[in-house]
Amino acid sequence: MMNRIKKTICLFLLTVPIFTGCEQQEKETDIKTRIPSQKPAYLTEAIEKTGGLDAWNRTKKVEFDCIATFYQPDGSFYLTEQHHEIHPWSNLIRISAQEPPGKFVWEFSSDGLNIIEETKQEDFLPVGLDVESFAKSILDITITPVRLLKSKTELTKSKSPVKIEGIWYYPIGEDRPDNGHNIIFYENRDSTLIDMIWFVDAKKGKLLAVRGYDYHEIDKGGVFVPAKIEIFTTDNRWVIQNRLVTIDYH
Repeated sequence: MMNRIKKTICLFLLTVPIFTGCEQQEKETDIKTRIPSQKPAYLTEAIEKTGGLDAWNRTKKVEFDCIATFYQPDGSFYLTEQHHEIHPWSNLIRISAQEPPGKFVWEFSSDGLNIIEETKQEDFLPVGLDVESFAKSILDITITPVRLLKSKTELTKSKSPVKIEGIWYYPIGEDRPDNGHNIIFYENRDSTLIDMIWFVDAKKGKLLAVRGYDYHEIDKGGVFVPAKIEIFTTDNRWVIQNRLVTIDYH
């Protein structure tokens, strides 16, 4: 399931729009964030494994181009090129692309989903994946250390590891759901890198797994982020079922 599918297909050119309102988003790192004095070990490890707190504090925005592959239940798939703009400290992601029916721009943040410009999502999103879940999955796996640092709910790391797809992980979960959503972070026992997240959406009855791969330093002395992301459906026993999306950044 985890093998990359390489297909050649015509890609569409990306149009990157300019927005007003970005200036406000750029100001959030003027105030430096510090790790709490009573810090859990997993938080320190998560930050240090991805570049350190100084690097995250300096990171106002990261931008990537990627090839996104969307898989349908009948075995077909759709490839397209997208642009992802992420503001870690504002918990915001902006996704844009040029599709055959037209251009779309989606923005997701703590305030919810904002459709700035849209083509029909059902034209390419896989069955069972909505725009909000897609955007949130990419955002949270990319800025996991910031999500943990700014979490308003108490997080507890399990003392016993669990084995998922042949890899041992320590679950780090929220003690109480947030508006019907529950997120469990998974720390790789061998690398201590948190490279997987499980989303439980009680309202939609949806369970998704998001995995990051090939973490790399985006700039010298900068933060580390995944070069590849995959999104899967799972059952309530944490058995990964269908791959929905593969994202390869370049």
